[in-house]
Amino acid sequence: MKLRVSVPRRVRKLRSYYGPNEGRAGKLRLDFNENTVGCTPAVLRAVRKLTAEDLAIYPEYQATANRLAHWFGTRPSEMLLTNGADAGIQQIVNTFVDRGNAVLLTDPTFLMYRFYAEMAGARIRVVHYDSEMRFSMSQALRELKKSPRVFFLANPNNPTGTLVSRADIRKLVQSSRRTLLVIDEAYFDFSGVTVLPWIRKFPNLAVVRTFSKSAGLAGLRLGCLFAGPEAMALLRRTSDPFPVNVAAMVAADATVRNHSQIEEYAKEIRRNRELLSSALRELGVRVFPSAANFVLADMGPNAPRIIERLGRESILLRDRAVDFDRTGPVRITIGTQQQMKRLIRALTPLLQ
Repeated sequence: MKLRVSVPRRVRKLRSYYGPNEGRAGKLRLDFNENTVGCTPAVLRAVRKLTAEDLAIYPEYQATANRLAHWFGTRPSEMLLTNGADAGIQQIVNTFVDRGNAVLLTDPTFLMYRFYAEMAGARIRVVHYDSEMRFSMSQALRELKKSPRVFFLANPNNPTGTLVSRADIRKLVQSSRRTLLVIDEAYFDFSGVTVLPWIRKFPNLAVVRTFSKSAGLAGLRLGCLFAGPEAMALLRRTSDPFPVNVAAMVAADATVRNHSQIEEYAKEIRRNRELLSSALRELGVRVFPSAANFVLADMGPNAPRIIERLGRESILLRDRAVDFDRTGPVRITIGTQQQMKRLIRALTPLLQ
């Protein structure tokens, strides 16, 4: 029998987002920008202390939320916990976007902005990165004059790794009085650039953070939305009553109590980002500047073969050809020094 239930046209037109393939555990995971060594030992100890009763009770958020807000330098009233940053992005769309509204994105960028906007029936407007992966301020400012409902800007951007300066973000937010400017700072720990304190000055600014990257909690799904009182009041109206599970809360609490380990990890990633970039350039590979925990490298027409050969050695990279409509761009997550040296050893004979 066939399904006879009517389905909205926008759903039939959606392109599915495919996550990583199964069976990645134990391999060198350089394909999805995860922490390649995992969470801190303190997180594991805290999660292992959960009892049967802890799991039977609906989560209680206040104490941990207060601690997280203090760590981020915000008030608890300015922060909303979400089931991963993805759910926070969806909540912004659910709250502010009606069918037919314009949503402004960059191209290329994180696919879930477009996914949720198209789910809502929004019209997509795009600011294109050029061949040097430079953000076009002039095009962005022209698009903002048309007052799109929301502008999603990942900073640093995924998959380019490039960074928009705070001075340029100030121009954007000052030019978008009728647009909610959403700065996705998923990779803040690796860039050090944030506009989070500005939510008190600009009511049309929201910031997204995640515990999936430097904290190594991608498997527990915890994100945070930040905004001023007016925007946050609206976001709370559309929030689930229990958006985050108890294990994620316990893990986040342990993370911020031991944040020095996360900071050391981020420092190591920044060092190793330069190590890998230099090695790739010596091998004749074009590498674009990155402020994230990954680099975008152009490996030319042989990129699919290189990725496949590395996969046989349990080294996983991400082919980004679909983002650029051509073969060559490959995104590589940065890991430990030992992991980067292993990658370079494996890559060298494939690139010579």
